[in-house]
Amino acid sequence: MEKGAVSTLHEESLPIEAGEKAGINEIADNAKNAAEHEHELTPMQAVRKYPKAIFWCLLISACVIMEGYDTSLLGNFYAYPEFAKRYGKFNEVSGNYQLTAPWQAGLSNASGVGSFFGTLLNGYLVHKFGHLRVISGALFFLSCFVFIVFFAPNTTVLLVGELLCGFPWGIFATTAPAYASEVLPMALRTYLTSWTNMCFIIGQLIASGVLAGLVNNTTQWSYRIPFALQWFWPVVLGPILYFAPETPWHLVRVGKIEEAKQSLRALRTNPTEEELQESLNLIIYTNNLEEQLEVGTSYWDCFKGFELRRTEISCMCMVGQVLCGISFAYNSTYFFQQIGLTPTQTYHLNVGGTGMALFGTLVCWFFIMPNFGYRTTYWVGMGGMCAILVLIGGLNARTSEHSFAMAQAVLTLVWTLIFQLSVGQLGWALPAELGSTRLRQKTICLARNSYAITGVVSGVLQPYFMNPSEWNLKGYTGFVWGGTCFLMTVWAYFRLPESKGRTYEELDVLFARRVPARKFAKYKIDAFNDDTIA
Repeated sequence: MEKGAVSTLHEESLPIEAGEKAGINEIADNAKNAAEHEHELTPMQAVRKYPKAIFWCLLISACVIMEGYDTSLLGNFYAYPEFAKRYGKFNEVSGNYQLTAPWQAGLSNASGVGSFFGTLLNGYLVHKFGHLRVISGALFFLSCFVFIVFFAPNTTVLLVGELLCGFPWGIFATTAPAYASEVLPMALRTYLTSWTNMCFIIGQLIASGVLAGLVNNTTQWSYRIPFALQWFWPVVLGPILYFAPETPWHLVRVGKIEEAKQSLRALRTNPTEEELQESLNLIIYTNNLEEQLEVGTSYWDCFKGFELRRTEISCMCMVGQVLCGISFAYNSTYFFQQIGLTPTQTYHLNVGGTGMALFGTLVCWFFIMPNFGYRTTYWVGMGGMCAILVLIGGLNARTSEHSFAMAQAVLTLVWTLIFQLSVGQLGWALPAELGSTRLRQKTICLARNSYAITGVVSGVLQPYFMNPSEWNLKGYTGFVWGGTCFLMTVWAYFRLPESKGRTYEELDVLFARRVPARKFAKYKIDAFNDDTIA
């Protein structure tokens, strides 16, 4: 591609309404000023300038708490005495009630399958109706589907309920980071897109507390009460989200320029007319730049030209969250049970692990992200988790000794800390900013579905790795996931580019020029001039 073609604008292709008289030069100049202001804006300045945008991002992301809550809930129910007695069978090898491996695999993956199709559908729905209408509809349907899991008389009905609940969860998990990336400045972008991961942790922490509190309850309410708590979120969030503003990027893409300006006004504190016009023109400029680069808006466009590379990176960043061993080492109460820990020890460790995840997230936000590049954080974190998994596998030779079993359990907590310091946060944040703005929602949906597909495979295999009636690998499973984690470390080192400190139009130019991943951080460009290499 010629250099001039990367940033040349054509007046006839700009989405300017008939009554708007702004010229091409004015739009480019305003866009450049807005981009310069974004580079100069510090996180604290951005917090003071965008409190309303932060509030709406936090609220929309809170929908994801439900998915984190339920996925943690169901996975931990397998070692839950009353749940296992109600839906499982007595296992003579272990001497207690357990769900069979096929049913564990089916229930573990039911919501993932539903989430896959919900995510795929979301890419179309958001493009047509916008983020807010779609998420409001998803909240309504989720409140209906929760009735199925609450009243499920057997594993078959429970599986159907989990499958249906997965549809709105897929919508929540892909809408939240996309919304945050479109309403916040660059200084806050990664923090609030990765907030989606924090919402998973909050959901898991709530689930851990609820389960720990009810583990000694010997009635059916020990597992029905946790299911019933899922009705809380749709009732609270639904009415409030009715007043949230749509993203200005979506409104520009559908040609609603004046509404986009009003959205920008609603997201800021006391903005000047000049600031609003500059920000609006930056959105228009970037959208037009991507049109000039022939970036479309369909799923198929995600696999064309340099967009294929952006899609690959986004998908692999999220797939890495599975291949690093999350189904084995994260909230691994079933693993704790298989190596001989008591139910009380198991659930206390589970709460401790979730607390560790919360601590790791805060450290990542306030220390790792401000001081280190995203690329370095991702691949170094992968390498650290790989070492931990191999060590857990090695200790399994003496897992019959309580001290070694406890050491394996503690190492899973260390793994959880490293995960949240790196891949746990960036696996959500990077797909939200690496895709082009016109394909952002669909890129996130593809990344999420790549995660879901990999998660289904992992969810099918993991019960067989651990179940005493099947392969019974126990801690040796660490060697399996340690191998996949090593492969992800190598991929990240050679393929993951540095996006920290880059605006969307700069990322467009870098990918259009096919700049190698390891040169992204120091590559100099000016996206507003014909010669884009400074």
